[in-house]
Amino acid sequence: MPLRIIPRLDIKAPNLVKGVRLEGLRVMGDPAAHAVRYFEQGADELHYQDIVARLYQRSTIDDLIRATAERIFVPLTVGGGIRSKADIRKLLRAGADKVCINTAAVKEPQLITEAAQVFGTQCIVVAVETIRQTDGRWKAFTDNGREHTGLDAYDWARRAVDLGAGELLLTSVDREGTRKGFDLEFIAKLARQVPVPVVAHGGAGKIEDIVEVAKLGVDGVAIAALLHYQELTVARIKQGLAAAGVEVRQ
Repeated sequence: MPLRIIPRLDIKAPNLVKGVRLEGLRVMGDPAAHAVRYFEQGADELHYQDIVARLYQRSTIDDLIRATAERIFVPLTVGGGIRSKADIRKLLRAGADKVCINTAAVKEPQLITEAAQVFGTQCIVVAVETIRQTDGRWKAFTDNGREHTGLDAYDWARRAVDLGAGELLLTSVDREGTRKGFDLEFIAKLARQVPVPVVAHGGAGKIEDIVEVAKLGVDGVAIAALLHYQELTVARIKQGLAAAGVEVRQ
């Protein structure tokens, strides 16, 4: 299958923001305008993440989802502040194609199963935020890497799939926003071990980084800084990947 290129847009309403290791946020502008630009450049999907929804116990991007869904024609994944099937239904009705859950999935794992049964596994993405520990293991975190779950990230990812997750989003908190490359060791450990699509996120700094992670068997790559700072376009990334022998949608 062709590698999916997925621009990730972190939202702190009403702005698109970008940080390093999910902290130190910088305002980048109008998220809908960025989303349309990435769509026009050839993005295969888009990912909106409301990064303050959990702090305020609400999601504030429903209107943004509706406005974006009217202007783009690729799948849209939305995450942040999702706590129940009612929240999922609301986002899907607003125009999302998939939802991404993390904190609620850790606190109430049965939500993964219940949501998959109601909406279909293809709609349910579970985000696994990882931080490598001094002993070399990876632990799972929530709340943009701020809350320690006590769970082994690898074990939790596999359990999420067993519970009904239709896709995994692997975020290396250590690498996110640094543009120093992906956490290849963790991704390699998991990507070919689960029967669902895996999307790598956190660390893309150049096309070669994306080529490296693509060779590990991931199905998609979520990219933010490279695109937001206009160092590369989606089209240029796809050209570079194709030249390196990675299959992409043109």
